[in-house]
Parts: sequence; structure tokens; C-alpha cells
Amino acid sequence: MTEHILVQTEARIQKIQLKRPEKKNALTRAMYSALAEAIGQGEADDDIRAIFITGSDGSFSSGNDIMDFLQGPVLGENSPVSQFLAAISQAKKPIVAAVNGVAVGIGATMLLHCDLVYAAESARFRLPFVNLGLNPEAGSSYLLPQMMGYHRAAELVLLGDFFDADMARKVGIVNAVYTDDDLLENAWQKALQLAAQPPAALRLAKSLLKRSSAPAIAEAMREEGKHFAGRLQSPEAAEAMQAFMERRKPDFSRFK
Repeated sequence: MTEHILVQTEARIQKIQLKRPEKKNALTRAMYSALAEAIGQGEADDDIRAIFITGSDGSFSSGNDIMDFLQGPVLGENSPVSQFLAAISQAKKPIVAAVNGVAVGIGATMLLHCDLVYAAESARFRLPFVNLGLNPEAGSSYLLPQMMGYHRAAELVLLGDFFDADMARKVGIVNAVYTDDDLLENAWQKALQLAAQPPAALRLAKSLLKRSSAPAIAEAMREEGKHFAGRLQSPEAAEAMQAFMERRKPDFSRFK
């Protein structure tokens, strides 16, 4: 585990907290590994009935840590990213997410694999893959159009603008929105409700709800991953990353 992923168990619920406040909980490869390990442990522990994921200090996750990503390969079948995506997308136990603050990139797309998602009024979401010269990931190219229809998904992905918690609720990413002060308590109560349900029936219901989409999600992840590796090495991505580090607006005018 890493110090930036805190895991504890309470009332038969495994609580996973992202805690890297100085970087708005941006995910490193070590954090991906820790998340995959934590979910795996929660799945294997018969005493755990539900998994609860939240952020800290006013942020859920600002996405991938770009500097960490630039240090070396991040994809591949056994990479930390792939292990995490497999763990969260294939989890048999229900996952509840409480979103406080920013949820950007993977911070937003991981929510598509959670079963119940609750957000604070101040939460802000963004899918900035195209803006960074990249392509959607985590099966979002399949899940987003299925969830909200093509045109709404295209607006969020192709433009990559921020959208608020109310919009996230309207398009189906979020179940409900609470005040910032009430978010954790209300989301935790939902997790407690899940933990009190008959566990085998709960797991079966989840598997049946996901049975038709699971193969398509896995295929989308494979296709996205194949393109993502190439996009990371593209001139467009290089310009986007350089502009990010130089705190300027990227210039894509020379690209075809």
C-alpha cells in the first residue's frame, strides 16, 4: 500500500480514501496498485459486504499525475492502471462512491463502475481526454453513450468542459447530490443499507444487472488501451503536456 491510499473496515464496509491533498488526489502508479490491492482484499474478505470510496480535503481525484505518467510505461495487461480498472469493473461486491470537489479524468470515469455514486453540491467533473491529445479510457467510450445517449456523451467528451454535480445527476453519473456537509453521512448510510442486505442475493443482483454490458465494457477497455498507448506518444499529447507544465493554453493549430 501507499500512504496516499487509506484503507479501513467499519460495519462490514471497506472504506478506501484517496489522500494526496497537495496534488488534489492525482493518481500515481503506486496509488493505482494500492487501489487494485485494496479492492482485491475487499472482494476476498467474507466479512466485507460493500466497498466505499471517497476523496479528501476538498477533492475526489484530479485524474492521473501527469509527471508520474511521463516517467515510464503506464499501460499493459499487468500495469497498475490495468489492474485497477479490472478490479473496479469486475468487482462482485457493491461499490459506493462519495464525490467531494473535483473528479477529473479517471476521477470521473471510475465512477461509471461504481454501483451508487453521491456528490457534494460543490463537486465538479471533467473528461479532458481530447483536450490532452488522448482518448477516453476505463470503458467510458462505451458506458457514457449507453448511460446518457450519444449527443450528451459527445458534448462532455469532445469539448472536455467542466460540468457540475447537478448535470452529473441529470446524465446518470450521480444518484443524488447533497450539501458538502451532508455528503459523507448520507453516502455512508447508503453503504450501511447495502451491508445489511443478504450478501449472496446482493452479489447476484449486481451480476445480473451487469451481465449484458460486461463483455462490451471489457472490449471497450482493450480498444481504448490500444489507442491510449499511441496517443501518449503523439505530438498532440506532447504539446498538451508541455502546455500544462508551462501553465499556458496548448496550440494545436499546426496539427492535421
